[in-house]
Amino acid sequence: MKFSLATAALILPTTLASFERIAGYEPMSQITDHNAIDLDQKSMETYLALGTEEGFQTAQDIYEQGGHSKAHAVITLSSPLVADLSKGDPILGTAVDGTAISTNAYLGASAGDTVIKIKYATSDDQDTYVGCSVGALPATEHRPCAVCFKGFQITSGCFGVGEIITVNGVSYTSDTYDVANDNKAGRTIQGFSTSADSKQLTTSTSCPGCPYKEFKKFYDYYGSSTYANEYVTAALDGTATSFTTGLGDADFSKYGLAGRREGAKKGSAYLNVYMYVLREFEDAFDNCKEVDIEQNYRAVHAWDKGVAFYTGSLEGTNGAGSGKLLHALADKRCVNYKTCGNDGDETKGISKINYLLGDQFILGQNALLTYNCGAIRPYVDRIADLMSVPMIQGTLRYAYKVDWQGGVEIEKAEGAVFMAAVIPRVHDCNATDAAIIYENMKVGAASTNYAKVKNAFERNYDCMGVNGALVGGLFHHFYNAYYVGAEPKKEAEEKEDAEEKEDAEEKENCVTGGSSSNVLAIGLGSSALAVALLASCGVFYMI
Repeated sequence: MKFSLATAALILPTTLASFERIAGYEPMSQITDHNAIDLDQKSMETYLALGTEEGFQTAQDIYEQGGHSKAHAVITLSSPLVADLSKGDPILGTAVDGTAISTNAYLGASAGDTVIKIKYATSDDQDTYVGCSVGALPATEHRPCAVCFKGFQITSGCFGVGEIITVNGVSYTSDTYDVANDNKAGRTIQGFSTSADSKQLTTSTSCPGCPYKEFKKFYDYYGSSTYANEYVTAALDGTATSFTTGLGDADFSKYGLAGRREGAKKGSAYLNVYMYVLREFEDAFDNCKEVDIEQNYRAVHAWDKGVAFYTGSLEGTNGAGSGKLLHALADKRCVNYKTCGNDGDETKGISKINYLLGDQFILGQNALLTYNCGAIRPYVDRIADLMSVPMIQGTLRYAYKVDWQGGVEIEKAEGAVFMAAVIPRVHDCNATDAAIIYENMKVGAASTNYAKVKNAFERNYDCMGVNGALVGGLFHHFYNAYYVGAEPKKEAEEKEDAEEKEDAEEKENCVTGGSSSNVLAIGLGSSALAVALLASCGVFYMI
């Protein structure tokens, strides 16, 4: 993501941190391990693309068990611990490649226990952030290597078989340890949803701000704190959800593997990861302390994690990479909606949404670093509003494809999952309009009326904190024009000025035979376009 010049001026001196940037954002804490969650998404998509039940099962294993984030070993010792082990206690060993391992306990254990969990140390370098990465990734992906590219699975830095493990100065061995089976991932995309009850919903000492504002909208709509996991699991299994509210259900038994693939791969990123990004920003607000940076570190770290989960490692340091998460989605949709660039009027490059979010990320970070806790709430709210825009764009894009361009199962499934990621926000504003969108976009919808979906969204833009300029209009690059009926919503004053200008131009066009309209009936044929042009001179307009 990029930042406006005004916001860039707030970026604090680099002497405060020396961590690798994430799409232009400079974190103040180490988050390379968090940033790598997009590699799980990438691996899931790889196996879903095989289009087989076996591939779906592998993708589900990765979804549930992970592979790239929070790597740790679960080792059964040949003899019991002689003393209690606390989380963070020092542990030494030897890796598969013969190098020394110096790390810490992942969790505590009691004297007499034989099973211990050991975390793998992570580095500040995103390309080589961890030396062991296995989890649920298939054995064919385990590649011992000195330096691995992003996405490759690493075993060279895992604990070696038969090597001595030193725990708090005492040596142990293991007769059962296996590299492929005993190295796990503690952070998973599924876990982003299944942990929601304690991390986003229920008020507690660890979550004093719960229920979180945006999450509450989704919980109220679906009636489940694990709605995202239920949706993705239904897509993977080819079954139906059964939300207690009777709202938002998706029956993936109606789809084949192609439709289920879209539900799973988009649901994992745009439902699970989406809400957890917002959770981290809320957590930062919860933990902000107006004292000093040492006591405020947890809040700053949470904010950094929110940016990492939004962006992912594949975007690189400048945001020009090929990502799999929400940053990448915003850049894809801006191409479709002519909302790229700092001014939001281009058809390539960084999206306006990512420019605006980049500003919010920097402003929020600056507020945390200067102990200005009261300033955080508006930034979190604005981030939530902006993140919803690509979901609206996605829903509208596939509604148009299904209604006007003969879209089939894949397009219908894509529209359904984008809708699922934003419909609770609409429902929070207007339940009737949310029902209109759902009935037209749900899995197995009898029909889809693009105009109804578009109008239902637009009636709620103000309530949702967005506008026509942010969402844009569905744009045809070849004709350099908006698809007919898919133009951006104009705000009242702008619309009035535009109508006066169009009236004057139409009168001139009727005389000269010319036309300055930038909206074409693309895909409807030249005869339909001719009809529209005649109509602009007061004859008629019929599609």
